[in-house]
Amino acid sequence: MSVILFASVVRARDGLPLSASTDHEQNMSVQETKKYVKVLSRKLEQLPDRCTMRRGPHHINFISSLGVSYVMLCADSYPSVLAFCFLDELQKEFITTYQMVHINSAIRPYSFIEFDNFIQKTKQRFNNPRSLTTKVNLADMQTEIRLRPPYQISLQELGLENGINHRKDPAYKGIAPHQRLEPLTLAGIISCLLSLLCAGLNLIRGFHSVESLLQNEDDVSCIIAFFLGTTACLYQCYLFAYGTSWRNTKSFLSFGLICLSNMYLHELRNAWQLFFHVTVGAFATLQIRLRQPQSKSPDYNV
Repeated sequence: MSVILFASVVRARDGLPLSASTDHEQNMSVQETKKYVKVLSRKLEQLPDRCTMRRGPHHINFISSLGVSYVMLCADSYPSVLAFCFLDELQKEFITTYQMVHINSAIRPYSFIEFDNFIQKTKQRFNNPRSLTTKVNLADMQTEIRLRPPYQISLQELGLENGINHRKDPAYKGIAPHQRLEPLTLAGIISCLLSLLCAGLNLIRGFHSVESLLQNEDDVSCIIAFFLGTTACLYQCYLFAYGTSWRNTKSFLSFGLICLSNMYLHELRNAWQLFFHVTVGAFATLQIRLRQPQSKSPDYNV
């Protein structure tokens, strides 16, 4: 049957899916071809702006413009002119509906899933060519395709000559060098500010100790303790702001360093000062533990 089976909108630079038709196609052949669509989505930026690829009984067609690609999967008997007219309509509607700043800053997959409503309506129209009224546009597209045919992508170009299960390319890993964390909370901001305050107090006392060392030859180990406390507090702020490997373990080690430095400085601080520094360190450690990496949606890698 000559129909459009699936369509999606993808950000070209990283393959992030922005929207897609919510079809529940049970045909195993279609599901298998969709896997090729996912692989293709990760290479869109390296390909020409209008391409087609054949896989079994299906064709995968796409066009790219302004950093966004519009991909569709159809039966191999579906006319190319209709396929690219369909993609052209998706493109015109998407770029007029959404601003580029929002497209470029999107983090989660399917951030514009509501665009599926337009995809479904357009797909229904193009699956029934007799209902199409854009005859002039079809003629224009026919001429354009004849003058500039779509680039034919081979499976070898995608490293798929042996099938999808033999690929060695890594799966899509995301778009940020650091793992994104959950949004800031008021308690987290307060803990970060208090940690900065403790770091500042330690730094000031450290410089005073340096002056005393130059004048009275005081113990240099106190200076080291003050600067270690400063480093630990600043590192807790860093751990709160950025996602890194072994983040929770590093926060506990930083808290331990804060406790050790204050234990060594117990003769230079009263009980309330010690309590304040240790409590702030514990509070910051708790906030680091509570601010976890953002969970990905179940279909993030789909």
